[in-house]
Amino acid sequence: MFGGWLYRKQRRRLGLGAIAIAGAWIAWNEAEVPSAFRGVRAPQPGPLAREAGLKLFEHEWTVADTLSKGDGLGPVFNDRSCVACHSQGGIGGGGGIEHNVTTFEAHPVPGRPEVQGGIIHAFSVSSDCQESRHSLNDFFQVVPGGVTIVGTCFVQKHDFDPVRSDSINSTALFGAGWVDQITDRAITHNARLRAMASLGQVIGGNLESVPAGRARILPDGRIGKFGWKAQFATLKEFVAAACANEIGLGNPLMEQARPYAHHATQKVERDLDELQFRSLVAYVGTLARPIEVMPSDSSDRIEAERGRVLFEKVGCTVCHVSSLGGVDGVYSDFLLHRLTSSEDLGGYREVPQVELPTDHPLADEWKTPALWGVADSAPYFHDGKSPTLRAAIDRHQGDASAVTRGFVSLSERDQNAVIAFLSTLKAPRQEKPAPRKHNAPADYFAMTR
Repeated sequence: MFGGWLYRKQRRRLGLGAIAIAGAWIAWNEAEVPSAFRGVRAPQPGPLAREAGLKLFEHEWTVADTLSKGDGLGPVFNDRSCVACHSQGGIGGGGGIEHNVTTFEAHPVPGRPEVQGGIIHAFSVSSDCQESRHSLNDFFQVVPGGVTIVGTCFVQKHDFDPVRSDSINSTALFGAGWVDQITDRAITHNARLRAMASLGQVIGGNLESVPAGRARILPDGRIGKFGWKAQFATLKEFVAAACANEIGLGNPLMEQARPYAHHATQKVERDLDELQFRSLVAYVGTLARPIEVMPSDSSDRIEAERGRVLFEKVGCTVCHVSSLGGVDGVYSDFLLHRLTSSEDLGGYREVPQVELPTDHPLADEWKTPALWGVADSAPYFHDGKSPTLRAAIDRHQGDASAVTRGFVSLSERDQNAVIAFLSTLKAPRQEKPAPRKHNAPADYFAMTR
């Protein structure tokens, strides 16, 4: 027994030593802490630009629209306005599951080592532009015997379908301008601290610690922080892609989406000019950041505060960092984390002929979503299949398995306290209510999402 105690003590000392060394190394590397770490100011574009951007955000686009410099809506699209998918809690909020978008990736195969991806659009302006998941295999064909299935007692060759698709829920845009100002260095600084802390815990014998996530390094070396896969580094790029892909609006940064079945579709003038695009980005960038609203009743307020403590105690704040890069209350580390347990793979792994690039997100890796405003942004998870906060917490697996077990082990009262705390993270009050939603008109050709 004494030997076991001594062994555990040595392991703890090693863990503390590793953390101390890592801390000194990080402190040396981060000696020049940028001012963005100490505080960020809200973006302040002119009121005329913001007003013009709001009108574009609410505008319902049509084919040959008078506001367009090109052909207007389409030729393929998912809805007719920005606000159609961003309306919960006010203009700029998240979207219901009925507005989910189907994305796809074609994974590498021999002769095509790059990853290709896009959107399977729900609507088109003509029947010959319709898109579907099935028709993707006309362009990204199944590779016979292209994947090796490796299990504990077997190795098998299977046909490889390179296409992977996901149903993606629209996120709230509140506070997007603040997120845009979080620096790459702030994200990597936090990631290094987390990685060293996790290593120290493992060395110290704690195998239940949350693994460190990883930053999405884009091809040009910048770090992504917008999109469920952190595929965009800036708000401007995120807005440009949303315009081009969701409504079919070409803009100064990106051409309009064209049906993948018709690559020869004639190019047209971009729909948004520089001034329109800057106005739209200005509006999205000045959407107020979410707020924390504590209950007016004193006992409910105490319960919510207790929930905040428990939220940290069970480990939620390891990934949902309350403040990052000078932005308080954001509750995200903007890192990629795996959210699927290995058991979900049935005890085997797939080995394709061509592996994904190491810097590309895996299928079960998702960027930690910001939790500010989470009380007004149901449904949850990337696919919107978790209707409540409790369902979303229960669904966390993979890197977050230990945290989920910690939450489940709490008493029902303590679990309710955590939910009470999350319910205080509200959408900003000053954003005006969204108008009534409109579906795409019946004369447009629709596909099942």
